[in-house]
Amino acid sequence: MRPTFSLFLLSLAASVQSMVLPRNPCYKCQGFTISVSGGVSGPLGQISDGQNRVGPKTPTAAKYSLGCNGGIVDANGRGCILTPPTTQYQCDQGASPTTGFAIGSNGAITYNGKGEFWACPVDDYGNWNVYSNPVAGQTKCVKVWLTAKGCSAPPPPPPPPPPKTCPYNLVYPNGQSFEFPHLIVPVDKKTPTKAYGTSYFGEITASKATIFNFDIRPTFKGKKCSLVWLFPKNPPSDTSSYTFSGAGNLHFWKKSSPATQGTTYNNQGGNSIDYGVTKVAPGNSYTISTFDCPYGQKIAFEISSTDTNLRYFQDYNPSAVGLYITVC
Repeated sequence: MRPTFSLFLLSLAASVQSMVLPRNPCYKCQGFTISVSGGVSGPLGQISDGQNRVGPKTPTAAKYSLGCNGGIVDANGRGCILTPPTTQYQCDQGASPTTGFAIGSNGAITYNGKGEFWACPVDDYGNWNVYSNPVAGQTKCVKVWLTAKGCSAPPPPPPPPPPKTCPYNLVYPNGQSFEFPHLIVPVDKKTPTKAYGTSYFGEITASKATIFNFDIRPTFKGKKCSLVWLFPKNPPSDTSSYTFSGAGNLHFWKKSSPATQGTTYNNQGGNSIDYGVTKVAPGNSYTISTFDCPYGQKIAFEISSTDTNLRYFQDYNPSAVGLYITVC
């Protein structure tokens, strides 16, 4: 039976496989050669009928081209296929090439993500065909890897750096690195028309939320602001303490407009950004969001919850419980 050389464009190991680029968008390569390494080594050549082979009968490397769909053709335009049942790889005139091949950034060849191939002897003179699997009944098959010469995918782009966040620490007494709320207004859907006015306490229950206004100083132009929730163990100081029960799931929002002392549940402004739910626990600090400081502006945030009861004194001392904006 005519051997079929399983030209699996491989990435040489699991670490190499991670370097293989997907063929979307289209990635193709023209006129590359292939070297074989492992149990057998040498250039991958061809005999006249298109069988791919390594050994003294094919000392010259054949040339191949990779198409968008991961199919390979040889220099004579023959489609390279895997011939069942032996999975030998050969190139036949008029055949549609088997798809699923890829070339990594280091030239390693894979087939459907697999980079290990097998070479089995054709004769006793050092000539070998290549397969995707060892041939049944042949005891001399050896594991090999294939590497393209003159073709490699571009390396993957570097991962983006983690987003910058400002530190949690508050500088006191000059306060140059943070802002504390300048207006705190509870709203309660059980009393939707009641204006609670300004408060020194943040109160969050299943029915009650609290809105916090911040005045961002003009001197913070060009800086980053981080909205942070500080939750030290209770009590952190003589003037800052809290009562806390429930699951600790706090929902943070950016309001579309600041609150006033006349703000009620019904007339509060809408929400412009949903920061989602953060599960909080005493003894921890949390960055809710980082953004360009809106210098010279008044902005507002709301905390609500469906499963937590929290009431705390919003202080401006270092390490105090509460919602702050840190600046860096």
